[in-house]
Amino acid sequence: MVLDQRRGLALDALTGLSVGDAFGNQAFPSQWVVRSPGHADSWAWTDDTQMACSLLEIVDTHGRVDQDALARAFAMRADPFRDYGMGALQFIDHVKHGGRWREITPQLFEGKGSWGNGGAMRVAPLGAYFYDDLQRAAAEAAASSQVTHAHPEGVAGGIAVGVAAAHAAAHRGRPLSGADLIAVALDHTPESMVRDGLRRALDLLDRPTTQVAVELGNGSRISAPDTVPFALWTIATHLHDYEAAIRTCVEAGGDMDTMAAIVGGTIAAHQGPEPIPTEWLAAREPLPEWLPL
Repeated sequence: MVLDQRRGLALDALTGLSVGDAFGNQAFPSQWVVRSPGHADSWAWTDDTQMACSLLEIVDTHGRVDQDALARAFAMRADPFRDYGMGALQFIDHVKHGGRWREITPQLFEGKGSWGNGGAMRVAPLGAYFYDDLQRAAAEAAASSQVTHAHPEGVAGGIAVGVAAAHAAAHRGRPLSGADLIAVALDHTPESMVRDGLRRALDLLDRPTTQVAVELGNGSRISAPDTVPFALWTIATHLHDYEAAIRTCVEAGGDMDTMAAIVGGTIAAHQGPEPIPTEWLAAREPLPEWLPL
């Protein structure tokens, strides 16, 4: 029964993540929009959803984040046209040709490791899966992030979103305030620029989107500190309105598909898929057939 609950919450989060990702992708200028060769008339999703599907597959198969299996899944499932970043493409090529993720990940970005938002963009379904144990959600989110992000900021971003999604899912059908959601994520996030941004987000809950995007960042730097605080602010201020939350990500500009993936996945973990506009869900490219759920 608990396993069914985990799977149901995780799949709801994945649905919200993938629709947000696809909507955000469509908001870019036409020459930058990802298009799926197999579903030309659908809203294509990007690497955010593809990696989230691989992560959920591994967690459901192993009951945890098996890091070696996850690295292989990321490499073997990747479609390069999904708009993977340069670091991710290097990782994929290395692992695909027999290399070990522990060798390549620390070498990325001149030996500093990635502090990008990739760990955060894919983790909401994992958080929902471990809805009943925030410590476990934080640990599994860290393990997922470490496979591709050796920089502590990249890991901190994954932890913050993973815990937020777990807490959101744990309160399905129960009252939850946006301030509480950020505060719980803050409590589990290690000291970092991401954590500093979450502190600032708590002080900006009554401010307009444009001001907050300037204060916290809008993902345009493709970094966890530039993405996660604004994403959690958007969730906190639109926790009960999926459509408004996703449109807020687009209004802010920046990395719109990733921001909308984080926001959509976490809100759907709390609310379920019902608030997602039916026309958006119908327009979204189908999820991969290999996904076990």
